[in-house]
Amino acid sequence: MRIMLTFRTSLCLASLCMLALGKPLSRSLQLQESRSAVPVGFTHAGTADSDASTVLNLRLGLVSSNVDALVEKLYDVSTPSSPNYGQHLSRPEAAAYLSPTADSAAAVNAWLNDNDLTARTLNNAGDWLEISVPVSQANELFGADFSVFTHQETGAQSIRTLAYSIPTELAGHLQLVHPTTTFTPPSAKLPLSKQRYTGSLNKRQSACSSYIDPDCLQEIYGIPATPVSNSNPLVVTGYDNQWPSPSDMSNFLTNFRPDIDSSTTWATWGLDNGTWDPSQPGDEADLDVEYTVGVATNADVYFLSVGSDTDDGVFGFLDTATAVLDSWSDTYVMTTSYGSNEDSISTDVFSKLCDEYAALGSAGITVLFASGDGGVSGVQSGSCTDFVPTFPAGCPYLTSVGGTTSYSPETAASLSGGGFSNVFSTPSFQSADVSAYVSSLGGTYSGLYNPNGRGFPDVAAQAENVVIAWQGGLWTVGGTSCASPIFASVVTLLNDELLSAGKSRLGWLNPWLYANPGALNDITSGDNPGCSTNGFSAATGWDPVRSTLQRRKTVADSDPRRCRSLALAHLTLLL
Repeated sequence: MRIMLTFRTSLCLASLCMLALGKPLSRSLQLQESRSAVPVGFTHAGTADSDASTVLNLRLGLVSSNVDALVEKLYDVSTPSSPNYGQHLSRPEAAAYLSPTADSAAAVNAWLNDNDLTARTLNNAGDWLEISVPVSQANELFGADFSVFTHQETGAQSIRTLAYSIPTELAGHLQLVHPTTTFTPPSAKLPLSKQRYTGSLNKRQSACSSYIDPDCLQEIYGIPATPVSNSNPLVVTGYDNQWPSPSDMSNFLTNFRPDIDSSTTWATWGLDNGTWDPSQPGDEADLDVEYTVGVATNADVYFLSVGSDTDDGVFGFLDTATAVLDSWSDTYVMTTSYGSNEDSISTDVFSKLCDEYAALGSAGITVLFASGDGGVSGVQSGSCTDFVPTFPAGCPYLTSVGGTTSYSPETAASLSGGGFSNVFSTPSFQSADVSAYVSSLGGTYSGLYNPNGRGFPDVAAQAENVVIAWQGGLWTVGGTSCASPIFASVVTLLNDELLSAGKSRLGWLNPWLYANPGALNDITSGDNPGCSTNGFSAATGWDPVRSTLQRRKTVADSDPRRCRSLALAHLTLLL
């Protein structure tokens, strides 16, 4: 069963909306999505030009034929107690669940023909089409009022509408038109804090004094330096013209992993005209590749450069998921250190993207996202009243990575994004944990968060005082952007152990993680303040700050399908 919460208004409201917009109804339309006001952070700058020179590239998301069955299959191959655990689908098999029915495709194509529109198919599943249409025609077709909106902080402008409708005959066939009611900032980059490091690199009193580096991570989590022995590609996604630098990587490895050849780099993929300019390295890109190459020794690391030409309306996340599902068959783990706030994204768009992550998981790909750096106030600190869930951390079919700090004891990092989705309800794999935590809160923060929402993050790792090489120097940085590539490296090393034992890779992690709480170190101190509150507090068991990695314990193996001995010593994964 789908676990997404959707919202719709009545056909009566649709009619009132159309009257308010002053749009004549040439055919029967029904309201699809709407916003009551211009989102915070944006201002209305005027009506978009209605002449033929202003053309919108709009994506049509068709209703997928069998998403419920896809989610059922995802759980089937990802739940350790299932007899089909680890029997992942091929990518074409996973994509087939997203395809529209023949009736839906025929209905949408007939409507396109009636309006002299030509669509381009964007993916193998065929559930995403793209049309180019003048603003005036888009307003008429969708009963919309496309206008220019300005992002106040940057001055960037985009054309969006506060409401749109679809022809009644396409109900059940056309799920969404995009970008319409999605209002994203120009950048999805999390606010990575950084400070130049000028201290000594001489032998430290302990592995974790002064800063966090691969040596420290090996110490606190028991991560081995043993090279991987199987092809096990780890994909680092990069956006906003962020590129890593080979010279910075050489500097990093020389100082912090001298046992790895300092000339070691990564492979580069491009998407949406993504390029690579090593003369202008980005701090985020350097961080992500240094802590994948530098922690998952000898792993195949790919940097996916997503260009600014993307018009997917969500930073390139849709295009990335589609490309990995359709084209890059050797992706095992994908980590992303970018995000936004959930309320900036159309519910239908978020649903459609989350379905793509479900398809990736069913095909054996582990999808990881940083949970955000603003505690309960979203991706970054800011003024708010109600708590702000982050995007796409609230999707249940990916693993959200929060942040910790210090060591002995390790505590929750105050920046760590965490909370409860307003779009997705609590999934079955965490229902008992979320219920227990919400009960422990009692009336605290009542009305500020959704107690029935999907809780995040799922795991956490070190996220403060992490040392990187950037632009020729050394810096210490902070943010869940540190935690996600660290945890991605851990999963890559675990996959290598599984492959060596003749087993399948991990794929979607969440059912296993919540069924085996002893695999993680339970963080019981710290909180994630925001919105003029102390935020959520760490507690025994799951909480919206979350557990972290731990050193291996010796535990009897109750599952004979799994190998008993792991060289990895940070998770009690009896695989």
